[in-house]
Amino acid sequence: MTDHHTYGTSTHTVSELVRLVGDRLGLVFTERDSDYRGVYHLAGTCNERIEIQPNPIPGDDEEDDLYAPHHPSVPVLLLTTTPSPHPALQARLESIEGLTLLDHETV
Repeated sequence: MTDHHTYGTSTHTVSELVRLVGDRLGLVFTERDSDYRGVYHLAGTCNERIEIQPNPIPGDDEEDDLYAPHHPSVPVLLLTTTPSPHPALQARLESIEGLTLLDHETV
């Protein structure tokens, strides 16, 4: 089983959210660059991932696409992937002002 959460904010920039989440969870984020996703920030272990990225991502036609197209008004996303539900992590993230849970899926 894998548990996925998508959070979003229009209050914080990507760099602000990286700092806030890093401080709150004691994590160090690494900046990554992807042809598909653009620049995003990654922290976690081999079993748990936290990613912060802009919702607009590079498109094929010089226009930006949205990583989360069903949330077009949310400019910054935080994605978590854990092997099972992690209520403590979710509570700590939800306590960050301006960060809102957008989606949850367990597969």
